Amino acid sequence: MNVVKDLYNYRELLKTNIKKDVGGRYKNSFLGVLWSFISPLLQIAVYALVFQIILKSDIENYTVYLCCGLIPWQYFSSCILRGAACIIDNGNIIKKVYFPREILPISIVTSEGINFLISTIIIIGFVLFGGIGLSVNIVWYFVILAIQYIVSIGFAFIVASFSVYFRDLLHLLGIIIQLLFYATPIVYTSKNVPEAFQWLIKINPMAYLIESYRNIFYNKMPPEVQNLLIPLGMGIVLCIVGYLIFRKLEKRFAEEL
Repeated sequence: MNVVKDLYNYRELLKTNIKKDVGGRYKNSFLGVLWSFISPLLQIAVYALVFQIILKSDIENYTVYLCCGLIPWQYFSSCILRGAACIIDNGNIIKKVYFPREILPISIVTSEGINFLISTIIIIGFVLFGGIGLSVNIVWYFVILAIQYIVSIGFAFIVASFSVYFRDLLHLLGIIIQLLFYATPIVYTSKNVPEAFQWLIKINPMAYLIESYRNIFYNKMPPEVQNLLIPLGMGIVLCIVGYLIFRKLEKRFAEEL
């Protein structure tokens, strides 16, 4: 309840941080907000070229299948990578002014969520022009997004805390995220994973969430209950553990910075 009270008391600061991050993302950029579409489109094009044309993937409407996994993954990876650096990047402010430090990772995850909402237009575009079309099951989108938001905040708390004390984590996370990308059924289906490695899918909250996004966009069916409840449970645990770690380590943030 303390974190809710702090966020409410400093809600204007939280709003300002989010607006600043969203508005300043492409400030002074010639293409501006178009980069929210160009960047993921280029990645989709590269992966589609490699896995569909060169490696001959047999997944039907592979580009749409890929898009439904890659766009949500970009949201998750951006939250982790940017969240890890949010305390360090705001070191000067932290050492001078008191405010709830939780605002920093939460504002990163929220602003990235807004960017993801914009990027979802890409998924809808691929679904429509790919001949799949939309169904009423798209109403589940915000439920899945809310669960991913909770999961992302939990991870952001953890990496933001540890990176202050272990700066090498900022460099390691890039490698870890890349490994996690290939350990998540984004460019392939979970059925292609050997039985000996299925446990990697089962402990990966993003595997369940991406499967849920695919169900509502690609398969035009409601998400499976377990694909919502399992990552929700993981997300709640991550948020609690992450917040406790954050509160424990934040006492020496100013000193370490």
